[in-house]
Amino acid sequence: MAAFAPLPCPQSPICIVGDLHGRLDLLQRMLDAIDARPDAGAHRIVFVGDMIDRGPQSAAILNQLSEMSSAAPGHVICLMGNHERMMLDFLDDPARHGPLWLGNGGNETLASFGLAPWTRNAGVSADKRLERLGAALAAAMPSEIAKWLKALPLVWREDGLVATHAGADPSRAIEDQSAQTHLWGHPSFLRQKRYDGLWVAHGHTIMDEGHAQSGRIAVDTGAWRTNRLSAAWLSQDGLEFIEVSTA
Repeated sequence: MAAFAPLPCPQSPICIVGDLHGRLDLLQRMLDAIDARPDAGAHRIVFVGDMIDRGPQSAAILNQLSEMSSAAPGHVICLMGNHERMMLDFLDDPARHGPLWLGNGGNETLASFGLAPWTRNAGVSADKRLERLGAALAAAMPSEIAKWLKALPLVWREDGLVATHAGADPSRAIEDQSAQTHLWGHPSFLRQKRYDGLWVAHGHTIMDEGHAQSGRIAVDTGAWRTNRLSAAWLSQDGLEFIEVSTA
């Protein structure tokens, strides 16, 4: 068994930002905090997914991050989270996938695109109303953003550092993970150490604060309900956590 790996210290700083969930205000505060750092230099930013749902400004976040990542693909990297996957599944098959997405914050995303929220209506079948809602969202979403969302990667890796939305099975190589694990997590991820020389940075599971232990770097502090957004800053000087808030 390989020795437990030290934290990565990349030559060029890497900032891994937690779940945004529609909080454009916190995104802007985080970007301002990063730009103000004296050691920012030629840094990279990785967003771990769940950019949408629950908070009020999902459409604006998608617009901003798609523009940023397209303008600087090596500087801004956005990963797919389970909420992006749920929305894309809804667009593909609204009647089948609508209840899951709409029950997990999708209504707030609809509102951010100027659409009325989903409500039950005894006079019209649920399937028909979901189909209409899916068509309305597809029409409201710019085609370039829809294309960008579908192409979001599940994982980003550099040397001994991996970023993915929900985690990785510690008993399998990163290359051997399922999409389900990357998006929704694995029962062993938060319980077992990694001994493959990698540190896995992740969101998805809300923590009281950003922290690093046992091959995991957690950055989700529940921005949509705590008003706190966290990020991990890794550089030649080591690991530091950044937190911004509206409290």
